[in-house]
Amino acid sequence: MRRISFLITLFVIHSCSVESEVIFHKDNTSTTMIDIDMKDAIVVLKSKIADTSQTKETGIEDLGKIPKGWTSTYKLGKNIRKLKIEDPDSIQVMKKIFMKSNFDKDEMLGLSLKMDHFSKDDYQKAGKLSKNYQIPIDQAAMNSWDGKTLTIDTRELTLNGIKNILINKDVSPIQAQTSIEYVKMMYKKIGTTLRFEKKIKSITGKHDWITKTDDYSLKINYDLNYLFSPEKDRKPLINADEKVIVVTE
Repeated sequence: MRRISFLITLFVIHSCSVESEVIFHKDNTSTTMIDIDMKDAIVVLKSKIADTSQTKETGIEDLGKIPKGWTSTYKLGKNIRKLKIEDPDSIQVMKKIFMKSNFDKDEMLGLSLKMDHFSKDDYQKAGKLSKNYQIPIDQAAMNSWDGKTLTIDTRELTLNGIKNILINKDVSPIQAQTSIEYVKMMYKKIGTTLRFEKKIKSITGKHDWITKTDDYSLKINYDLNYLFSPEKDRKPLINADEKVIVVTE
C-alpha cells in the first residue's frame, strides 16, 4: 500500500490532469472524487525503470494489480501489500476510500480515488491516515457543511495536501522543491468542483478563485503562481473575503 501511495505521489507530480469534485449531500456528509490522468507519468516511470532495471523498487507491479472496478483501500492493502491492519479507526476509514484503474483497451490511463459519504470525523481520521499512506485529501472537503450551509474558509485554499505530499519523509528537500517548480510549470490550472444535491439559494462573500458555474455548483480555480511563490512576489487578490458562505434550499 505504501508503494501504491508513493506512485500516487509520483503521478500527482507528473500527470497532465488532476480533476477533483466534492459532492455535498443532504445528510451532512460529502463524497470526494479525484481522477488522475497518468499517461505521461507512466511513460516517465517506464523510462526510469528501463534506466535502472529496478522494477520492484518502483512498485509498478503493484499498480497493475489495482482492479478496474471500485475497490476499498482496506481490501487493496490486505490483498496486494499483505498488510496487517489492526487499528479500528484506520480500518473504518480505509473501507470507505476506494480506488480503481482506468483503461482505454489495454492502455492504462490513470487512477481514480473516491472517499464515499465522509463525515467530518471521517475526514479527520483520513488526515491521520494520510501521514502514513500519503492519501491526497482535497482541502475543500474539510470545510464546515451541515447539510444546508457550506462555510468555505478561504484561508485554507492552499493545496497543502499536494505540498505535504511533496515534502513527505520519502522525498528529499531538493526533490520536493524541484517537484513544486514542476507543478507550477506543468499545471496552468488546478480546480475543484463543489456540487450540491440541493439548489444554491445564496452566496455571501467573494474570492477571486471561486465562481458559481450553475444553480448547483461552484468552481475553485487555484492560482498556482500565487500559492507556490514567496509572499513578497504575490500579486494582491481583488476579492479575498476570509469566509464564503453558500446556503442551499
